[in-house]
Amino acid sequence: MSKKDTCEIFYYDEEKVNRIQGDLQTVDISGAAKMFKAIADENRAKITYALCQEELCVCDIANIIGSTIANASHHLRTLYKQGVVKYRKKGKLSFYSLDDEHIKQLMMIVLAHRQEVKVNA
Repeated sequence: MSKKDTCEIFYYDEEKVNRIQGDLQTVDISGAAKMFKAIADENRAKITYALCQEELCVCDIANIIGSTIANASHHLRTLYKQGVVKYRKKGKLSFYSLDDEHIKQLMMIVLAHRQEVKVNA
C-alpha cells in the first residue's frame, strides 16, 4: 500500500461502524470464510467449476483434475464438509454435484469478474 491508499488522518464514522458491527453479529461470516477457503484451493476450484457443468463421479473428477482417486476424494470431502457439494451413491459409484444453484452462481460471478479484471488491467 502506498500513502495514497490510506487515510492521512484518523477519522471514522461512528454510526456506520456501529451499524455494520451490529450486522456482523447477525450473519455467519465465519462459515462464509470457511466455504470460500475450501474453494480457494486450485484443485477444489477446478472441481467446483467442473460440477457447475454436471454431476460427476469421483473417477471422472480425478481424471479432470489429473489426480489420484484418493486425492480427489480428499478434496471432495473438504468441499462436502463446507456445504459446497453433495453426493449420492449408485451401486459402488459415488456421484457428486453442487449443493445448490448458489454455489454455481458464485463460481460464475468470480470467473466473470476475473475476466473483467484482465480486460481492465
